[in-house]
Amino acid sequence: MSEEQSAPVCYRHRNRQTYLRCVRCDKPICADCRIDAPVGFQCPDCVAEGRRTMRKTRSSFGGGSRAGAAGTVTKVLIGANVAVFVLALVAGGSIQAATTSAMTPLHWLGAEIGYLPGYSTEVTVSVFGASITAPVVAAGGYYRMITAMFLHFGAIHLLFNMVVLWMLGRILERDLGPARFLAAYFLSGLAGSVAVYLFSYDSFTAGASGAVYGLFGLLIMVNRKLRRDNQGIYVLLGLNLVLTIVMNFSLAGHVGGLVGGLICGAILTFTPRERRQLHWIGFAVFLIALAAITFFQTGSLDNRFDVV
Repeated sequence: MSEEQSAPVCYRHRNRQTYLRCVRCDKPICADCRIDAPVGFQCPDCVAEGRRTMRKTRSSFGGGSRAGAAGTVTKVLIGANVAVFVLALVAGGSIQAATTSAMTPLHWLGAEIGYLPGYSTEVTVSVFGASITAPVVAAGGYYRMITAMFLHFGAIHLLFNMVVLWMLGRILERDLGPARFLAAYFLSGLAGSVAVYLFSYDSFTAGASGAVYGLFGLLIMVNRKLRRDNQGIYVLLGLNLVLTIVMNFSLAGHVGGLVGGLICGAILTFTPRERRQLHWIGFAVFLIALAAITFFQTGSLDNRFDVV
C-alpha cells in the first residue's frame, strides 16, 4: 500500500487527504477546515464547543460588556422623543397648538379633557399624555405618567434634555447594560411623575426631565461604586437645580426623578455581585411602591376635584 493511499482524510471532507490534526480532539482536518489556535490548529467543532462553554464577560452590574457599548438604547430613546415632538408639530401646526388643541390627530394618542382646579369654565387639553394634573390622572389616566416623558413644550426643552441624555445615557448603558439602564431610566421618570402628582398636582408637566435627572442620581451611585470622580457631576447637577428654581421649572418632577435615580442606583450598587438577579426584584419593589403612592394620592384627592 502506497503512502498516498494510507494518508488520513479530513473528517469533514472525505475526499481530502491530510496530515494536519486538531490539537484538542486529534481528528484529521484539511487546510480549509483548520482554525489557527495559540498552539497548532483546531477543528471547527472544537472551536464551536469552546465558544459555547466560554463564560461571557459581564459588566460590574451584570450587563453584557459589549451590549451597551454602542449606546443603542440611548439612541432609541432620543429618537423616540424627537419623533413625538415632530409628530406633535406636524399635527398641531405649532408647538402651542400641538400641546393645547383638542382638534389634532394626536388626540387619540392620549388626549383627555379635564377641568383644572380654580377654573370652572376653562378646559385644557393635554396631548399624548402631557398632563399629570390630578383630575386627569385620577380619572384613570395613569398611563400619562409614562407618556408625559416623551412630550416636550418647545425645541429648547427637547434639546436640553436630549443633550444630557446623550452625555450620561451612553456611559450608564455601557456600565449597566441595556436592560438595566432602560429599567432605571423609566423608573426614574415615573418617580418624577409620581412626585408631581403628589406635591404639584395642580400643574401641567411634560418632558424627559424627570428621567434625565434620574440619570444624574444613577451615575452618582455608579461612579461611587466604581471609584470614579463625581465632582463634575455634582457641579452640573447643582447648576441644573439652580436653573430649575430660577426658571420655575417643575421642581417636584426634577427632584423626584433625581431621588428615583438614586434609589435605582442604590439597588444596583448595594446588591452583592454574585446575586445580580436581585436587581430586578429591587426594581419590582420600587415600582410597586410608586404605584402604591399613586393610588394613595388618588384616594386622598377623590373629594377635591370633579373630573370631566
